[in-house]
Order: sequence, then C-alpha cells, then structure tokens
Amino acid sequence: MKKTLYIFQNGQLKRKDNSLYFETEERRKYIPIEDTSDIYIFGEVDVSKKFLEFVSQKEICIHYFNHYGYYVGTFYPREHLNAGYVVLKQAEHYLEKEKRLTLAKTFVKGSIGQMIQVLKYYRNRRDEGKDFFINIIEEIQNEAIHIENTNSIEELMAVEGHAREKYYSSFDYIIADPDFPFEKRSQRPPLNRLNAIISFGNTIVYTTVLSEIYKTYLDPRIGYLHATNFRRFSLNLDVAEIFKPIMIDRLIFTLINKKMITKKTLINIWMGFFFLKKEGKNLLLNWTNE
Repeated sequence: MKKTLYIFQNGQLKRKDNSLYFETEERRKYIPIEDTSDIYIFGEVDVSKKFLEFVSQKEICIHYFNHYGYYVGTFYPREHLNAGYVVLKQAEHYLEKEKRLTLAKTFVKGSIGQMIQVLKYYRNRRDEGKDFFINIIEEIQNEAIHIENTNSIEELMAVEGHAREKYYSSFDYIIADPDFPFEKRSQRPPLNRLNAIISFGNTIVYTTVLSEIYKTYLDPRIGYLHATNFRRFSLNLDVAEIFKPIMIDRLIFTLINKKMITKKTLINIWMGFFFLKKEGKNLLLNWTNE
C-alpha cells in the first residue's frame, strides 16, 4: 500500500533521473516514488518544474498547508480520469432536489452513526457514569429519527446540527482534563486548545478524502450536503463527515487522556488563538496513520 509523506522542514524537492529527493542544508533524503501516494508540505519547500512534471506523471498529489496548519491548496495530476458523463450525472444529482436530498441524508446518517459508535465505545469502558452516555446516545438516536422526514437540505442540516451539539456535550465528560475544556466549537480561529487540535485533525481528514476523490471520476467541487456554490470543494466535506468522529475524535481523546498531548509542549498561542506546534502536528499525523 502506498504511503503519505509529511514534510515539516524547509528545503527543496527535486527530481534526479527517475527518482525524487528532499534536500535540506544538512542532508539529502530520497523518496520512494513508487510507494508514495501523496505529499503533505508544512515547511517552506521549493519545487522545480521538472519535479512537478514527474509527480504529475506518477499521479502524486501535493497538499500545501500554511504556518498554522490550515490547508492552502493542492497540486494534482492533470485530470487523468476524465469522464464527462460522470460529471453530468453528478451535477444532475445536485440539481434534482430529491436525488440531492437522498445522497445528503446518507452522509448525515453515516455521520450520526459514527458519533453513536464513539459514545458506545466510552460507555462500554466506564465503570461509572454509564447513564450519562446512555442518555446522550438516546437523545442523538431520537434526533436521527427525523432524518427521513426532512424535505430540504436546511432541515437536514438542522437535524445534523442538533445531533452534533449533543455529541459535543460529551467531550468534557470523556476527556475530563481542565487543560483541554471543550466550551464550544470554534474554528477560524480556534479559541482554545481542544478546538485547535480538532481543527487540525479535521483538516487532515478533508485533505485525505480529497486525495481519494482525485483517484476517481468524481468532481470534488460538487457536493450534496454542503452546498456547491463558490466554495472550492464540497464533496470531500460531505464524505469527511462520516470519518471525523471515528478517525479524529477518538484519536484526540486517546492522546489527551494518555497525556501524550500537553498544553505546554504541543500547543502555541498567537494573538489570542491557538494552534499546534510542529511537534503536535507530527504526533497527530503519525497516529492518524497507525
């Protein structure tokens, strides 16, 4: 299985004959081109035209992130999987209300289902407080019942929002660490440590899904739960909703509860908002790949 390469250092990515290497002032590291699926760049990295031509030929996506860990953009191979018919059918399913609603409901069902799985996991591992999880699960399940009765994306988003609000209310109970209170979801910018970790983790899921979509005939600009308007991508946001609870939330709970992420070593504060240091991003990425 091909792997993802993460680059945090500053340097240059270059091509030499039929291989790639990453060069810093201290060393040169060769990249196993046939075993690499995509490259995530967090440092200041220069690339050449020869390098871009080669990774395009090898169908490798390169994702760029800024200093704070926010996704900036992707260099991806020239659309090698072209299928006008698929794009037309994808657009048709967006424009026809019933078809779009059916797909959007599927994403919400998947998302809520994964939230419930996370809560059941912690319910089964707590000797005390099981009633708390039982009640939250029941409340979310009651919200999910309304999915089939929704007649618009707005109604569906409201159901998903209510379920997620109840799900978030369990975070302080699962973590129980005064250094990482949940308080409320804040994204741009994250206003506390826990939100900084969640935001970075979600960014990784969005980008991972985007990479996978590029390997299909689907167009990531046409989503169904998230509106297709002037947003760059929306289909990856739809699909990521299913994976965020089980991939990122579970991981965050584990890393904090085992004291692997601490407020002093892995979190920075700048102008009142919080973001992960390089070590924090590296830790989360390494565990995401486990």
